[in-house]
Amino acid sequence: MKTICLAWLLVGIALSPTTSFAADATNVPAIPYLTPEEEAKTFVYQDGYSLQLVLSDPIIKEPVLCVFDGNGRMFVAEMRSYMQDVDGKNEHARVSRISLHWSSKNNGVYDKHTVFADNLLLPRMILPLADGVLVNETDSEDLWLYRDTKGDGVADHKELFRTGGPRGGNLEHQPSGLIWDLDNWIYMAVNSYRLRIQGTNILQEPTAANNGQWGLCQDDYGKTWFVNAGYESGPLNFQTPIIYGGFQYVEKLEFRDDFGAVWPLVGLADVQGGTVRFRPEDKTLNHFTGTCGEEIYRGDRLPADLRGDLLFCEPVGRLIRRSKVEVEEAFTWLRNPYEKSEFIRSTDPNFRPINLANAPDGSLYVVDMYRGVIQESAWVNPGSYLRPVVQKYQLDKNIGRGRIWRLVNKKFKPGPAPHMLDEKPAQWVKHLENPNGWWRDTAQKLLVLRGDKSVAPALIKMARDNANHLARIHALWTLEGLDALSDAIVHTALVDRHPQVRIAGIRVSESLYKKGDHSLVPDICALTNDLDSSVVLQAILTANYLKWPNYGEFIRATVAGNPAHGIQVMGGQISPGAVATGKAKPAPPAGPPLPALEAKLMANGEIIYQQLCFACHGPDGKGAPVSGAPAGVTTAPPLGGSRTATGYRDGIICVVLKGLAGPVNGSNYTAQMVAMQSNDDAWIAAVTSYIRNSFGNHSSFITTNDVARVRAAIKNRADPWTLDELMSSLPQPLTNRQQWKLTASNNRASAPLAVDGNPATRYDTRTPQVPGMWFQIDLRRKTTVLGLELDAGSSTLDYPRGYKVELSLDGEKWGEPVATGRGTGALTEIAFPPAQTQFIRITQTGSDPGLFWSIHELQVLTPPPPIPKLTAKPATPTPASTLPPSPATLPPIPQKPAVE
Repeated sequence: MKTICLAWLLVGIALSPTTSFAADATNVPAIPYLTPEEEAKTFVYQDGYSLQLVLSDPIIKEPVLCVFDGNGRMFVAEMRSYMQDVDGKNEHARVSRISLHWSSKNNGVYDKHTVFADNLLLPRMILPLADGVLVNETDSEDLWLYRDTKGDGVADHKELFRTGGPRGGNLEHQPSGLIWDLDNWIYMAVNSYRLRIQGTNILQEPTAANNGQWGLCQDDYGKTWFVNAGYESGPLNFQTPIIYGGFQYVEKLEFRDDFGAVWPLVGLADVQGGTVRFRPEDKTLNHFTGTCGEEIYRGDRLPADLRGDLLFCEPVGRLIRRSKVEVEEAFTWLRNPYEKSEFIRSTDPNFRPINLANAPDGSLYVVDMYRGVIQESAWVNPGSYLRPVVQKYQLDKNIGRGRIWRLVNKKFKPGPAPHMLDEKPAQWVKHLENPNGWWRDTAQKLLVLRGDKSVAPALIKMARDNANHLARIHALWTLEGLDALSDAIVHTALVDRHPQVRIAGIRVSESLYKKGDHSLVPDICALTNDLDSSVVLQAILTANYLKWPNYGEFIRATVAGNPAHGIQVMGGQISPGAVATGKAKPAPPAGPPLPALEAKLMANGEIIYQQLCFACHGPDGKGAPVSGAPAGVTTAPPLGGSRTATGYRDGIICVVLKGLAGPVNGSNYTAQMVAMQSNDDAWIAAVTSYIRNSFGNHSSFITTNDVARVRAAIKNRADPWTLDELMSSLPQPLTNRQQWKLTASNNRASAPLAVDGNPATRYDTRTPQVPGMWFQIDLRRKTTVLGLELDAGSSTLDYPRGYKVELSLDGEKWGEPVATGRGTGALTEIAFPPAQTQFIRITQTGSDPGLFWSIHELQVLTPPPPIPKLTAKPATPTPASTLPPSPATLPPIPQKPAVE
């Protein structure tokens, strides 16, 4: 095996500039493993940097992140069940763990190893505190506190720290990060909220949607940095701290040059996006598609020009991107400093960097999962682009390994080992001026957790007098965390010589304001004349966040008087009446205010959409554009006007539960709609209701009962739907509408316009809605029906305020109502158990003194045709789970109110 490995290694080094593995070769050897020593020879660096091995398999396997406690001990999350075969079988087995590693000689060599916590479900977040470690596992929002009370490196005490409840969805779409930020709040990627430890309580406060995915970091000034893989953007929402809003979609000029283009050395074409995402000449990835694991370098032992740069991983490209962060006129740009190249690349296809971490020794650590397949099974399904590539090179066989590397350069000398957990608070205060950001962050966290206010005088002196502006900033925030902040020390910060200290002064003042001390508002308003436009921007961000009296006039006047680019772009958007997050939100349903339950569905659905769905469907529902592709090419289909989204409610539920594959309306998309069935019924009801009533859509709301009914009906289905298959499984509109006889209680002459096939024409009552109005359909023959669709079209407010539906075989004897309810938007869906009838009467039971009842288009729904019986046994039987549901499989919607 070693001979094969060396042969591949030599091929990888010899080929220039890229190593290309032809996807059309008929006999391709499996991609081999390399030893750490062999892998190290495959790295190609810039500027004299190199990677030095820290840990490797078999000590660790499938590492996904590493963090350090106050004594410099390293905790490593190992997802040992992740994609152990091409189908991801047994992925949720509790065989993962968190391992603990430390150097007994304090020389950076990790020679001691224990299993800190075992039998975990894919651990994804770790945050060391003062006495214990917070841990989060996949499929849960709970945070558990693990403690080692015996000092042997093994957790022997576990307690629930915060109850969050179960979490559904693909593990790639669940929260990650969990960092203690400069502002003393705990942030994570994906979730749109932040947490704070206050005594024995855990506070929660909403933030803007951060759109992050795997990984999270902060810079020296406490701004959180997120990256996203699904949206193919790399970094996003980095203009301001996320508590003030997300401004990712302000404009495309956040990136200099062709920032999204990547330059790998491995040409394997194993990319989720398929052919649009690799260069045809060498099969190398051409654009971001798997960005994750970001870190702002804040250490002190590598060259100074690296400090403050944003680095993040691109495991699909087997590379690490370095990004220069440039701030001009309160606006942040990112730039790749290497023309058509990358900071670190490898010719080894198994190099899979997925996380970075600033280390106590002043270096930067790289977590290398070192494996063949990096995508989760949902993207390697049968029929996907990826699966045959994975199988061709046997990438699914490369599992159970992992490495952690240390970024160094020729002059690197590691910093001293920390022993903070053995020190006193007064010693921690001294660490706040350490040039290594890890030391400052850890010391501040320990001081706040200890809550010892005896250090307040030393902190006040540091905030006023220390020559290091970073020390002054940390002292301010530590005082804030200890609840020892005074308006006097904040006022000193507001006139500090360094603009970032003035910004910190504005931000810490928010805590005083929330407690009722509004005395600093005039001082902050005076900073609109500051020579640094970033200070001015913070003033209006704080005004908008606190909503102090007359904040709207203050923001408008500031924006009008300051031409700085960032002030104009962001300040203009946070003016009262504009969208606070900087994104163009879809318009809410027109008409009267929504009832409380439906309003809650919309609010929860919007959060879910902005956390997850936007990555493929775009923030505006038009589909995320594919960079480098012709205009109009999008990652996923548009949702506005989508018949799948707005039609019979079971359709969108089926798609969200089981996924959708293949072309949509004749177009192929790079992103497959993956199954979301691990989310609960409330989650699916919320996001589907939001989609059906946003982006110009107006359809009936979906309830948890709807989701539960469909989930039960298709529980044995294994494969994603195709669009044709889905549509054939749903109730079908009758096609003989021109034969029907229509009549109505009001303006009956216009009744035929409801079925003329022209959405521009309509039936209407010509008088405001009152109870007793009716519209009647004679189908002209006995027919089995199970629902109606009343589309008010452009008359979006003319939906029925209340209705009942009755059936009759002769037009004279009418049964009990088969459905009652009320409309909520332009499309009113009415469903009931299948019944044979010839006459259908819809009677208005509600009223509206100012609006007609209008029907632009009316459909009567009948059960889908039965699956035809096979006349001959096929050579390979089709599994029952792949067949479209018969009418008996998808039960009719029971009679119920519009919303439970």
